[in-house]
Amino acid sequence: MSTPPPHAPRQRLLQTASGTNLEAFGPAEWGLLAVIATIWGSSFVLMEIGLAAFEPGLISLLRVGLGALALLAVPRARRTSIAREDWPRVALLGVVWMGVPLLLFPVAQQWIDSSVAGMINGAMPLTVAAWSVVLLGRMPGRTQALGLLVGFAGILAISLPELPLGRLVASGTPLTALGTGLVFLATVLYGLAANIAVPLQQRYGSLAVLLRAQAVALVVIAPFGVAALPGSHFALGPALAMLPLGVLGTGLAFVLMATLVGRVGGPRGSIAIYFVPVVAMALGVLALGEAIHPLAVAGTGLVLIGAWRTSRREG
Repeated sequence: MSTPPPHAPRQRLLQTASGTNLEAFGPAEWGLLAVIATIWGSSFVLMEIGLAAFEPGLISLLRVGLGALALLAVPRARRTSIAREDWPRVALLGVVWMGVPLLLFPVAQQWIDSSVAGMINGAMPLTVAAWSVVLLGRMPGRTQALGLLVGFAGILAISLPELPLGRLVASGTPLTALGTGLVFLATVLYGLAANIAVPLQQRYGSLAVLLRAQAVALVVIAPFGVAALPGSHFALGPALAMLPLGVLGTGLAFVLMATLVGRVGGPRGSIAIYFVPVVAMALGVLALGEAIHPLAVAGTGLVLIGAWRTSRREG
C-alpha cells in the first residue's frame, strides 16, 4: 500500500495549486484533452437517449454507480490511501463535481436540447479561472487571459439564442429558461471542482481521489435515484446508453480530467471543455436531428481560438 506524502495540518477546505507543467501543451496534454472532449461531448446525447425511459435522478445514479464500479475494478484506485485531513476536500469534490451537477444536467435536459447543454457547459474554463483567482490570489497570465476573453465572447455568441428572454419569446415557456439556469449553476460548481482537484491529484493521483469522490456522490444522488424508480421503465436503448455514460463519461473522463488539471493547472486544463460544444453539436445534429443556430457555430469558432491561446506557455 502506498503512503501519501506528509502535509501540514489544518489546511483550508477551499484550496487549489498551480500545475506542474507551465509550458505549452505537448502531445500528452492535447491527447488527454481530445479524449475528454470526445467522451463528455457525447454524454449529452447519451443523457438525451436515457431520458426516453429513465427519470433524471435514476440517470444520475446509474452513471455515477457505473463510474464508481469501473474505478473500483482498478487495484491502484483501491490501494492508495487518502490522509484523514484531506477527506473533507475529497468529499467536497464529490459533491460539487458529481453529486450536484450530475443531478442538474438530466433535469435541465428535459427542457433544453443536448447541444444547448453542451454549449453552455463550454463556459466552464471561465468559471475555473474565476475560482482560481479567488483561491490563488493572482490573475492568469496575459496570454491565458486573452484566450479566456476570446472564449468568453464565443460563449456569449453560443448562448445568445438560448438566453431566457429569447427562449421565452420563442417558446412561451419558462421551463427552457430554468433548464438553461440549471446548466449554468452546474458549470459554476464544475469551476470550483476543477480547482479543488489539482492539489489532491498531485498528492494521490487521479484514480484514488475520484473513486472516493464518486462514493460520496453516490450517497448524495442515491435518494433521488430511488425516488425516480416508479416513474422510469426499462428500455434496451436507454439502458445501453447508460454503460458508456457511466463507465467512460463518469469513470474514465473524470480521471483523465483530474490528471490534466494536475499537470497544467485548473484554468488551462479546463479548456478541454471548450471542445465539448463541438462534439455535442455534431452529435446532436447527426444522432438527434437537432437544429443549430448559425450564431452558435460562429461562437464555437471563437471558443476554439480561445482554447488555443489559453494552451500556450503560462506567463
